[in-house]
Amino acid sequence: MHIVQVNYAYAADLEEPEALLDRFSTLTGWSEAVLRELTGPTGQAGQAGQAGQAGRAGQAGQAGRVGLVGKVSVVQRFTRDAIVSRGGVEYVFRREAAGPLPPRWAWCPSVARAVAERNPDIVHVNGLGFQMPTWWLRRCLPASAALVVQDHAGGPPGQGWLRGLLYRRLTAAADGFMFTAREQAAPWQDARLLLPEQVYEVLESSTALTPISRDEALDQSGYATPRGAPAFLWVGRLNANKDPLTVLDAFDLALHRLPDATLTMVFGEQELEEAVRRRIEQSAPLQSRVRLAGRVPARLMPAFYSAADLFVLGSHHEGSGYALLEALACGVVPVVTDIAAFRAVTNRGSIGRLWPPGDAARCARALVEAANLDLASERSRVLQHFERNLCWPAVGRRAVEIYGEVLSRRRR
Repeated sequence: MHIVQVNYAYAADLEEPEALLDRFSTLTGWSEAVLRELTGPTGQAGQAGQAGQAGRAGQAGQAGRVGLVGKVSVVQRFTRDAIVSRGGVEYVFRREAAGPLPPRWAWCPSVARAVAERNPDIVHVNGLGFQMPTWWLRRCLPASAALVVQDHAGGPPGQGWLRGLLYRRLTAAADGFMFTAREQAAPWQDARLLLPEQVYEVLESSTALTPISRDEALDQSGYATPRGAPAFLWVGRLNANKDPLTVLDAFDLALHRLPDATLTMVFGEQELEEAVRRRIEQSAPLQSRVRLAGRVPARLMPAFYSAADLFVLGSHHEGSGYALLEALACGVVPVVTDIAAFRAVTNRGSIGRLWPPGDAARCARALVEAANLDLASERSRVLQHFERNLCWPAVGRRAVEIYGEVLSRRRR
C-alpha cells in the first residue's frame, strides 16, 4: 500500500525543506507512525497494516493478504522544488506558480502532478479548507485511488452560494473524512455535505514528548509552588477561543479552597495579554499565585509539563488540542472544557475533569475537585491512558484501519 499525504499549508517564511519538517511535527509524526504500522519492526506488514491492505488485495480476490510492503510519501506545497528523505518517508516539495495565493482558489497543479506520479493507493489531504486543489487532485488520480480529507480545526462550512459550491466539490472528491471526534462532523452533515458513512474518528495528532524527573523539572521550569500545594499549568494562546479570562476568574474563586495553589501560564500569541494582566492586578490572590511565563523554548516544555500537577484550558473549540496532548504525555491531570475534541482525548472525562466553556463557577469547582484527587495515582492513570490511546503508534494503527476501510469501499 502506498499512502501519499498532501499538505497545502504554505510556510512562506521558510527557505529550507528541513526547517519546514522541523516545524510541522504533526506532518512528520503522522507519516512515520503510519509507515511503522504498515511495515512493522521487520519490514513485514503489521496487523493493522494487513487490514489496511485488504482493499488492495481484495481486488484480486485475496483480501487480507500478508506481506505487502508499505510506503509513505508526503507532497508539500513550498517555495521551491526539493526531495528529502527522513525516517523512511519521502518528502516531495513542489513550488506552485500561484506562489502564496490562498490555496482555496489555486488549483496547485504541480502538487497534483507530484501526487499522481507516485501512483498512490491512498491520498490523505490535510485540511478541509483546500477545496479547489482537492477537487483538481481527484481529477488527476486513477479511479482506483481513494482520497481522504482530515479536519484540522477547520470549523463548520461557510455560508453563501460560492462557498457552498466549493464545499460540494470538496466533499464530492473525497471518499472519507477524518475528525478527532465524530461530533465535529455534525455541521457538515447538517449542511448535507457529508454522509455518516464517510465520517471516521481518529486523533488529529499526537506528540513525542516524554516526562522528566520531578526534581529536574522543578529546577528547569522555576516553579515556586509550596510543597504539597497543587501546581496548575496553562499552555495556549491568549485569545478569545482559549478564554484565559474565564480561567482566571475560576482560579480566583478556587483559591478560597486552595490558597497555596499556583497557576503558571505559558503562551505565545498575546492578543489578550493586556486584559489578562489587568484581571490579575484586580485580585491580590491572583497577583501572588499566577505566573505569566510567556513564550517558553520548546526544549523546556517537558520540564514545565512535568513540574505541573494539573493542566487547565478554557477552549470553546479545538481540532484536538496539541497542548492537552503534550500535557497528557507527561502525566498532567487535565481540567479542560467539555467540548467534542477534549471529550475524545480524555475518554469522555474518564481522566481529570471537564467543565462547560465560559462557566467560571463550574471551572472553579472542577479545579478544586481535581486538586483533591490522589494526584500521584491520577498521574499514573493519565500516562497509561496516553500510551494506550493517544500515542503515535495508536494514531498510526487507527489511521491504517481507516485507510483500509476507505480503499476497500472505493474499490468495491
